[in-house]
Amino acid sequence: MPEDTPTDDDVTAPTPRRNTAPTATDGPRRTEGSLRTDGGQVAETTPSIQEIPETDTVIEAKDLTVHYGDVQALQPVNVRLPEREVTAIIGPSGCGKSTFLRCLNRMNDMVDAARVGGELRFRGKNVYDEDVDPVALRRRVGMVFQKPNPFPKSIYDNVAYGLKIQGFDGDMDARVEEALRGAALWEEVKGQLDSSGLDLSGGQQQRLCIARAIAPDPEVILMDEPASALDPVATAKVEDLIDELAAQYTVVIVTHNMQQAARISDKTAVFLTGGKLVEFGDTDRIFENPENQRVEDYITGKFG
Repeated sequence: MPEDTPTDDDVTAPTPRRNTAPTATDGPRRTEGSLRTDGGQVAETTPSIQEIPETDTVIEAKDLTVHYGDVQALQPVNVRLPEREVTAIIGPSGCGKSTFLRCLNRMNDMVDAARVGGELRFRGKNVYDEDVDPVALRRRVGMVFQKPNPFPKSIYDNVAYGLKIQGFDGDMDARVEEALRGAALWEEVKGQLDSSGLDLSGGQQQRLCIARAIAPDPEVILMDEPASALDPVATAKVEDLIDELAAQYTVVIVTHNMQQAARISDKTAVFLTGGKLVEFGDTDRIFENPENQRVEDYITGKFG
């Protein structure tokens, strides 16, 4: 989908979002679970690989590449994504942002011509190893898409659907309520859980999709331009929600709106034409003092 060329209003320096490093009150880092089919336990170069300590890393790309047939969509990417922070991925249309995002939970597997090289490690395990079950991976790395896509089911069943598929045998009502509260939607829908999710407004539908994504209690939430189809009021609610989610989850978001990236993210990755990651670091530094001249030109609207 075409992405907007940044305007002068999009390029003011951001206020640093917040310090979201996990604290003792946040609870332990989650390392349990399995990605394997056999049930086994999980065991231009940017400076990013050194910027995030290994102990704080939840996802790491090592020389990660993607080809669609003969076309290379992603040049070798080396980056560490920190736990319980929001990482924004920005860049012009066709630069590989969504391609990279979809590598993180193997959504590119669904594209027949896609070929992935290098490594993509989730908690130290290469998710492209032959023994990794993509379905198990997606339970731990959830996805929210650009356009709200609720199922043609009740609000309750939209949230419960994935849990039922996974054989969840706990208190379903409590889990559904917890997910809807986590998506800041409970108070708006608690009296109409049997109504169709399709009857909600666009912003509510997107928050319903977020509730559906967090219901299985993932560790990472991927978002592909989740507010691009929403009005400003609904967008603000989604942005506030992302800020809250980062206290519990690692969030990676693709956005074409650079002001949004500045508002909501702790780290920013900048991809430019040719599928190349050219800079990664703290969001305030990227927007106020980028190291790469092309990044500065992009942020200030000299090209898009």
